[in-house]
This record gives sequence, structure tokens and C-alpha cells, in this order.
Amino acid sequence: MAELAQDVVTWETVEPGITVVTLQRPPANALGIPLLDGLHLAMDAAEKAGGVKVMVIGSALPGFFAAGADIKHLSTIDAETFTAYGDRMREVNDRLAAAPWISIAAVDGVALGGGLELAMACTLRVAGPGGRFGLPEVKLGLIPGAGGTQRLPRLVGRGRALDIMLTARQVEAEEAFRIGLVDRLTDGPATEAALAWARGLLGPSLPAQLAVVRTVDAAFDLPLAQGARYEVDQIQALFEDGEAAEGITAFVEKRKPQFR
Repeated sequence: MAELAQDVVTWETVEPGITVVTLQRPPANALGIPLLDGLHLAMDAAEKAGGVKVMVIGSALPGFFAAGADIKHLSTIDAETFTAYGDRMREVNDRLAAAPWISIAAVDGVALGGGLELAMACTLRVAGPGGRFGLPEVKLGLIPGAGGTQRLPRLVGRGRALDIMLTARQVEAEEAFRIGLVDRLTDGPATEAALAWARGLLGPSLPAQLAVVRTVDAAFDLPLAQGARYEVDQIQALFEDGEAAEGITAFVEKRKPQFR
């Protein structure tokens, strides 16, 4: 029986502004076409519904966030199909990274290969005590191909990124937190911690939050002077579209701001 995208990825609005996306493709959430299509459907639904400020991505499978590319699928395809499959993975990650909301990867268990690349495409990452991370593609005679070689060094630095990728080793949650691969640790379920984090993100202005993310990301790509100019442009845009005016007026009037 063919797998359906909506069977291996589900999503729900758990409270206003927060959508939880759950991966559930046994045994390990391998990133086959149905799961990738399901992630697109989840993002389609969030865009159509509107009002999403935070998207939490987690797993229903104990011990696994996502174990990476679908190796069985790779073993049956030719070079042309391999290219198309890689493009599909990159499209999901790039769309998630550019989405008009904040995303949090809730990692309980293994996030390897494409699974780690998916987590790194999220704005933020939280790991439970069983979280394990790695990009082991060199063991297959490959390299990470869905953003891993680019996003990992930006998070942990060149040397640490090379260590992780060249040795193909798995990084446990505490080390991942220490080197900046994940942003928060929790002693309990990562999804619960991610939801608590999401609630704390609901109050501020989403346009301002997304401007912060864009500006910080630009710091890794632009010379300092250009990055500072980009920062000015982002501030100016927030004044011009009225978001900053609402925040400032609400502060003066001692009321809760009505952000978009």
C-alpha cells in the first residue's frame, strides 16, 4: 500500500499562533518522498490558515527525530532521479528557512543526515536528553547535500563542522548545546519544551522577530559595513510599515500592543 503524505506528516494548531508538525514515518522517519511532500503540505496549510507565529517540528517515533535520507530509495534510483530527490530535500529546507514564522525543531532521539539538515533549517533547536546529531554521509561516499555543509559551519564554526562531517560521528545533546548546534536543552520531552518556548515567542512583534533573524543571518554573509547597512534598512522598514509605531505608542499609552 502506497504511503500518503498526510499519513506520515500531521499538523495541528495547538493554540492561537502555534502549529505543531509531527513526523511519523516508521521505523525512523527516513526522509522519503511522502514525508517531504507532507512537510510541504504542512507549510501550505500554515500559509493558508494565516496567523502562524511559531511552528514546532517534532516526531511521534520514540528515539528518532529523523534518521536522514531514505537509503532504500537511494539504492533503487539513477543519477537523474538522485538529483531530483536532492532537489526535493533542499526545497523543503529552503522553504522552511524562509518561512514567515519562527520554527523550532524539537529533537528527541536521532537527527542524522537529512534529519539534522531539516533541524538546522529551523530557526531554533531544542534537544531532549536522548538527542543525537550527525552528518554521516561520508560513510556512504557522499557529502551532506541539503544544506548541511553550509548551515553547520554557521552554527558551530569551521573546525567543529569539519570534525563532525569528516568523522561521521554522532554528537550527543550536551555537546550539541555546548557548541551551539542546539539552542536549548531539556530534561523532558523536547516537544513540550519547544511549546513552552513558542509561547514565550508569541508576545513580541513577529515582523520585528523575523527582521532580527534576517539581520543576524546576514552577519555571516556580509562584511560588517554592509551588515550594518542592512540592519538600518530592516529598522526603517519596521517604522515605515507601522509595526514600530504601534509598539512605541502602546508603550507610551501603557497598553498591550496590537501587532500584526
